[in-house]
Amino acid sequence: MNKIPFIDLITPHLELKEEFLAVFNKALSTGGFIGGPMVENFEKDFAAFCNAKYCVGLNSGTDALRFSLIAAGVNDGDIVITVPNTFIATSEAITQAGALPAFVDINESTYNIDIEKLREYLETKCCFDNKTHRLLNAKTRQPVTAIIPVHLYGQIADMDPILQIAETYNLVVIEDACQAHGAQYKSKKTENWEVAGSMGLVSAFSFYPGKNLGAFGDAGAVTTDNEEIAGKIRQLRDHGQTKKYHHEIEGYNGRLDAIQAGILQIKLRHMSEWNEKRQQLANGYNELLSEIDSIKTPHEPEWSKAVYHLYVIRTKSREELQHHLSENNIATGLHYPVPLHLQKAYEKLGYKKGDFPVSEETASEILSLPMYPQLTHDQQIQVAEKIKEFFPHAKTI
Repeated sequence: MNKIPFIDLITPHLELKEEFLAVFNKALSTGGFIGGPMVENFEKDFAAFCNAKYCVGLNSGTDALRFSLIAAGVNDGDIVITVPNTFIATSEAITQAGALPAFVDINESTYNIDIEKLREYLETKCCFDNKTHRLLNAKTRQPVTAIIPVHLYGQIADMDPILQIAETYNLVVIEDACQAHGAQYKSKKTENWEVAGSMGLVSAFSFYPGKNLGAFGDAGAVTTDNEEIAGKIRQLRDHGQTKKYHHEIEGYNGRLDAIQAGILQIKLRHMSEWNEKRQQLANGYNELLSEIDSIKTPHEPEWSKAVYHLYVIRTKSREELQHHLSENNIATGLHYPVPLHLQKAYEKLGYKKGDFPVSEETASEILSLPMYPQLTHDQQIQVAEKIKEFFPHAKTI
């Protein structure tokens, strides 16, 4: 049996090799390596793809989140609400912007932020300061200023209630759309299918190579309808400059390389097709695995059109199944095996095991199966057969 990789970063790049080489040749012949027309053209196209007015290209998704927080006015000592079941870049961006993360548990079906737990946090652990008219953490008296819903695995969080809650409590919403390029959400409020990156005040994307839209290295971007936010992030990415050697603020070196922008613009033309292929593959997995009682396949609510950056199943026999698949040349992944509140990096926050039981339970059971547009149906059948081969002897979920 031939090895089935977890992700294929070779085939789609070879298919578009000549177009990519043209990008390199253009950079070589013009000397345009940072900023310039290739970056501007990609920003224009990606803003349109996300149904946003502005896009600012950056050098990583982490910078996209961090700069979004700073530009949105999150200050040192503020509290930003997010989830513990995400990659550490989400919380890193919060702390590196000078704020503190406050975790809220996830919904067991979607793995995104639990709306009721969010309400519970705001109602029981926060209070209004009548003098400043700001929401404060009731215990520490620190301002609570923002929510970062994470669109995990390619599925948008339930944004209508999140936006309504944010409006009620005067909170900024920053979408972590780093895994959700092109994902859609049916809003009851607008009665439209809204695109990831078009609903929060500002949204962050990662173009790490393995993402649905991936660069040939690190890259990221923000999208927003707010001209002032876009302008602030342009300053932040370029050492705080308004023009060369004129620094109004102290910024960062967070610019998007021109070659990466050119690569991304080419791949963006294929995004809708690739996302549709991922959706078809997810449906194929759902059907092939539907009779296995020992696993749970992803749940996609009627208001969601997920783009399956990852196809994640759950089983109580996760380690044994992963080992079995590996022995049969099928690569898998874990996203993510240790929730953030239990990471050593965040011991100082004072969380303990049991604080977020849904995140903790899912972290011990989730397993990401091979998922990429070039995955064939025959390969999916092989994956499903090996899973079925394993489960007669496994515990049920």
